[in-house]
Amino acid sequence: METFEFIVVGGGPVGLLLACELRLRGASVVVLEQRDTPDPTIKAATIGPLAGEMLERRGFAPQLREAERALFERMASMKRSTGGSPPAMPAAGAPVRGILGHFAGLFLLDAAMQDEPARRPVGADQQAVEAMLAARAAELGVALRRGHELVEFEPTDLGVTAETRTPAGTVILQARYLVGCDGGRSFVRKHAGFEFPGTPPTLTGYQALVDLVDPEQLLPLGWRRTPRGMLAYGPVPGRILAVEFEGSPAQRDAPITLDELQGALRRVSGTDVTIRAIRTATRWTDNARVATDYRRGRVLLAGDAAHVHSPFGGQGMNLGMGDAMNLGWKLAAALAGWAPPGLLDSYSAERQPAALRVVDNTRAQVALMRPDPQTSALRELFTTLLGMAPVNAYLGAMMRGLDVRYPIAGDHPLIGHPLGDLALVLADGTAARSFDLCHDGRGLLIDLGAGLGARTPDIAALRDRLRVVEARCDQRPELGGVLIRPDGYVAWAVDRSAGAAGVTGAAGPAAALATWFGAAAPAAP
Repeated sequence: METFEFIVVGGGPVGLLLACELRLRGASVVVLEQRDTPDPTIKAATIGPLAGEMLERRGFAPQLREAERALFERMASMKRSTGGSPPAMPAAGAPVRGILGHFAGLFLLDAAMQDEPARRPVGADQQAVEAMLAARAAELGVALRRGHELVEFEPTDLGVTAETRTPAGTVILQARYLVGCDGGRSFVRKHAGFEFPGTPPTLTGYQALVDLVDPEQLLPLGWRRTPRGMLAYGPVPGRILAVEFEGSPAQRDAPITLDELQGALRRVSGTDVTIRAIRTATRWTDNARVATDYRRGRVLLAGDAAHVHSPFGGQGMNLGMGDAMNLGWKLAAALAGWAPPGLLDSYSAERQPAALRVVDNTRAQVALMRPDPQTSALRELFTTLLGMAPVNAYLGAMMRGLDVRYPIAGDHPLIGHPLGDLALVLADGTAARSFDLCHDGRGLLIDLGAGLGARTPDIAALRDRLRVVEARCDQRPELGGVLIRPDGYVAWAVDRSAGAAGVTGAAGPAAALATWFGAAAPAAP
């Protein structure tokens, strides 16, 4: 029998990020991962801007830049091999130029039409993100148990008892909470009885890294729609994607053979291209489902355990890591005893709409990809619409996850949205980035001239969960103050033009502080 405060089931990026967030607040955490080693299967090639910002807030900026540098080197190699010009890696924090991504394989999301072009996808693949999170988890003292399979658990009013199968035999664990981050076929979700409604699969997709005998047959690089489906080649050597819209695979769990993958690639491409060897491959569908609630007492869901969808647009890690970042500080607050009423319930209320948004836009993308004349006409119309700046900006924000607003009280336009990095000059004259002030996992209250400390005397008593700084921000000169939750979302903001009235009484930060950071004196656990 072993006792922890939290059991996290699943050692992928979502589970590891959640474990790190909990350890930042001093909780004891065990991560149960069924695999003996990290999963090498090809998955996400990049992470969305919000996931990148989450990691930067916790000090991962150097690792992200190194992962992105390695990706751009591979992309440059492939471009040169096909006679193209190597892509230039964007400077850190600089607005990206050109295309930000795609919608339904239409690479027309133009950075020049976006409100915040600097908030872009980051070139770090899933394995790189998992590796950096595993290293951080080890530094923080997370107990990562590989080769440990959860086979039974029983929630009670006070906690959860779990049975695990390990190389050394059965181990019983006890914890205050258990969180399923164990993927789309989640044992936790099924065993706990969460409802998981949605739509069944209508297509079969493959993504793989392969060695080709005749790669020139798949040129040009990039995505294209064919009479038989969707095809993508690149942006790194050997990376292929093939999608057929003729129903789900007959054997979803069977190993992918060379003949199966080559057959799909030949049908979709219309060539007799030959695969010499498969380095890694995955088979997927557009099965789209979202749990009706993410919490049942002491058992919670995050990531693909709570929602599944097709990978179009590369939104999965953005969504799943957002779950982990939203949930981590709230669970830690519940454990510590200072969580205000309803704080833990706000997890489902905030994150489920974000999942439904992604699920719906992936369904729309599937509808725009089908190989029939009606869809061809629709794509032509859609291409015209994407040339209009408001449409391009709307879809660009949606695909980057920037359009979802949490239901947080307040009239300021920043409230409920994730705030990008701010360049600050602190009261002592030193320069700082707002993300760098969030490494310890606390909330952040930035006084930009509104006099918050003098007008909100109880702030000092919240220092265990809230950092307060006085600064100047030439980047946002209109702001007088902003309260940022540990997950990066704005809980309160005021403009300088509001004056003293903007930080006192009903307009001030007191209500937001009480709602999200609780009473000054924490209750006993």
